[in-house]
Amino acid sequence: MVFYFIDPELWEQCCKNVQEAGFKHVESYNDYWDVSGKTFEDIDGYRIVLQNREWSA
Repeated sequence: MVFYFIDPELWEQCCKNVQEAGFKHVESYNDYWDVSGKTFEDIDGYRIVLQNREWSA
């Protein structure tokens, strides 16, 4: 699942909150997501991406 944040300060705060909640920062399986975002993995191995850009279709 990918969450998009266009505000850099909000994105940084959300990344911090996710790590404090127990998620581990990991490299993405696809390098694309690491360019403007961070991938986090929970204890069950599920991943989310917090992307610091606007979503476009």
